[in-house]
Amino acid sequence: MPDRDPLASPYRPPQGLEALEDALRRDLDILSYPARSWVPPRSTPDGRSILDVLVIGGGQSGLGAAFGLMRERVTNLLVLDDGKDGFHGPWKTFARMITLRTPKYLTGPDYNIPHLSFRAWYEAQHGAEGFQQVALIPKELWADYLLWYRRVLGIPVKCGTKAGALRWRADLDCFEVPAAHNREAEFLLARKVVLATGIDGSGRWDAPPEVQPLPRALWAHTHDPIDFDALKGKRIGVLGAGASAFDNASVALEAGAGQVDLFYRRKKLPNVNPYRWAEFAGFLRHHGDLPDAQRWRFIRQIIEMGQLPPRDTFERARRHPHFHLHAESPWVEVKQQDGQAVVRTPHATHTFDFLIIASGFTTDLSLRPELAELHPHIALWKDRFTPPENERHADLLRHPYLGPSFEFQEKQPGSAPWLGGVFNYTFGCLLSLGFGGASISGMKYSLPRLVGGITKQLYLDDSERHFRALADYATTEFET
Repeated sequence: MPDRDPLASPYRPPQGLEALEDALRRDLDILSYPARSWVPPRSTPDGRSILDVLVIGGGQSGLGAAFGLMRERVTNLLVLDDGKDGFHGPWKTFARMITLRTPKYLTGPDYNIPHLSFRAWYEAQHGAEGFQQVALIPKELWADYLLWYRRVLGIPVKCGTKAGALRWRADLDCFEVPAAHNREAEFLLARKVVLATGIDGSGRWDAPPEVQPLPRALWAHTHDPIDFDALKGKRIGVLGAGASAFDNASVALEAGAGQVDLFYRRKKLPNVNPYRWAEFAGFLRHHGDLPDAQRWRFIRQIIEMGQLPPRDTFERARRHPHFHLHAESPWVEVKQQDGQAVVRTPHATHTFDFLIIASGFTTDLSLRPELAELHPHIALWKDRFTPPENERHADLLRHPYLGPSFEFQEKQPGSAPWLGGVFNYTFGCLLSLGFGGASISGMKYSLPRLVGGITKQLYLDDSERHFRALADYATTEFET
């Protein structure tokens, strides 16, 4: 009887995290070529160290960027995150869904290393059958996976540290970045900077002007901390029809809100998800290779189709009898009256105890504190492309016009060539490069693109030093 083909044997995942980490270390050892560090160190005339790369943002994008660089032997780097340790990204703060919205079998931060994947991490603790029973990844588990990812890979992260305005130091040929930690400030120096600041990293969360004059005790944006227990028995108005609107409505109802009314402009809710269409290698890898007119056409179409609430998110809210939808109901006027919020739509007037704003974010680099000194020099899409009149979109025109590796480009060529050393790995890359920063589904292709762009710059910047090292190289292979 012939021996069984070992490649046909059922896969048995490592049991327990310790066994998984041993397997992962072996993977990394096998894949370690070339192993030596290669970026020449730099320092100031008075001996201050200059980082090769500073990553601002310690969520999934920042951690993935840092590990990708470490794999390429760029090790003189640091990740800053303004959240407290264990609360990187939105997953344990303002993300109020139950699960991720992306499929559980996606890969990305793992760089195609199976033992670094979420699936391997989960199976090591719950078995292969346990993973098969998971429909979508619970958001808290994704956050725990990212903490494990950071620990097992030894990524240097400084938590509770907020980066200030980047400034180019021509005298030092690097960026100077103020970093505030526990009320103490320091100035970091870095040759390259990666902005991995999330979905609002190229602007800010937005609330309509009709709402902003109200006292903040009467309203909150979905990204704000909200005391849902305090809403028990009260009537809540929600503006917006995206996933976060339904998430927050559900949490309010689950906390005992007396009634929740959700308002949106469209005639009916979108029920087709263009983001599911986009999950194929052609779009995810090559959107950035299209001509400008095509890039504009694709992304505008995705936005016009709308971001729907996933089915489970929709049903989570609809199962409550005190949840009501209001179509074609923009808020025309909002005012305070007797300690409540009064909302007028084209159809009726409503009175609420509290408002939750789910109107998303606006793209505007001038609103980002870390870009306070840089944004006047940064090229935007409106500086490079004029869409047909019937395809204009104000927010898209404010998107940064990025280079092929997420790098900023100059508004006026030759005026600020150092801008290319800042890489915008945020959701603001959508128009230029598709699903990149802040999008798990695009990380498989976007992270290598980002890392390759940074290592390319580091090598080209030091090409003369590398040539001198080559010319001085004298290690003999044999005696003559």
